[in-house]
Amino acid sequence: MSSPPPDSTETPGQEQGFLSHLIELRQRLVRSALAVLIVFVPLTFFMKQIFDLLSRPLMIALPEGTKLLATGVIAPFMVPLKVTLFVSFLVALPFVLWQAWAFVAPGLYRHEKRLAGPIIVSSILMFMLGIAYCYFVVFGFIFKFIAGFAPESVNVAPDIEAYFSFVLGMFLAFGITFEVPIIVVLIARFGLASVAKLRQARPYVIVGAFILAAVFTPPDVLSQLLLAIPLCLLYELGIFCARFVARPGATDEKAAA
Repeated sequence: MSSPPPDSTETPGQEQGFLSHLIELRQRLVRSALAVLIVFVPLTFFMKQIFDLLSRPLMIALPEGTKLLATGVIAPFMVPLKVTLFVSFLVALPFVLWQAWAFVAPGLYRHEKRLAGPIIVSSILMFMLGIAYCYFVVFGFIFKFIAGFAPESVNVAPDIEAYFSFVLGMFLAFGITFEVPIIVVLIARFGLASVAKLRQARPYVIVGAFILAAVFTPPDVLSQLLLAIPLCLLYELGIFCARFVARPGATDEKAAA
């Protein structure tokens, strides 16, 4: 290997440090993937039951005797497999986030480390709560509303691939939506904006909530309200919690700067 040019500012120690970080990152990713795989393997024996559980809100809304369609040759196998893999990732998510935390923690200050633990735990809980709200509340209203508008001459039997894509998109939309209070708390905690500024941004948040609801939900008013209203309420919850964790002495001028 040729020696570095004389004007190079990169030292061998820096190169070794960068390589060690890459090696550690690879190890963390491998451990996370193995954790998902360990959960995934035993769940594959219950792929049918897991998919039936996922499709239950739709099957309840459809007429009795209706079944989902599989237009692809391998769709009856691949779609339940994807659903099982998604469930395995959710089960292994705490360990995956712990690996991410172990990789980032050495570069954080002590007060940041104390804050990271509650943030990770609350993020997992809020994400799961968003998925539960979507499954138990939103799906029941949406599928009944859509099925009620189907003409008598139309046999409503969605394709399983389309259904899985729709469900996955809705889960992610509501899971991320329920992270809003944590994001608001972090904004106030790190001085990016004061609580007063967050209150002033309320009208823009309400407009943005309905825009996001129009993008990520089906084109009906009920679905949009079921996403926009919780988003606005969660933003208010974040403002309430931010009052207790906001950086003391932070002014609006500092936040604007």
